[in-house]
Amino acid sequence: MDEKTMVNDILSGVKSDLTAYQTAISEAENMGLRQTLQQIRNGDESFQYELFKIAQAKGYYQPAQKATVTEIQTVKEEMSH
Repeated sequence: MDEKTMVNDILSGVKSDLTAYQTAISEAENMGLRQTLQQIRNGDESFQYELFKIAQAKGYYQPAQKATVTEIQTVKEEMSH
């Protein structure tokens, strides 16, 4: 397995983990468990972003095209209703 495949595989796995953490956090009644899950999620988010920056620098990952100012404004307006 080449480096690009491994990096993209890890990024995909972390993204899935972050979704699972968010679900568990929103359903946790115990405050201690909720805070622990939030700390783990925050660490994974930081790891994911650092790995993303490396992947992007190496050309392994190309993000979607940036939204225009008009597109951003449209989403803001739709979300405020």
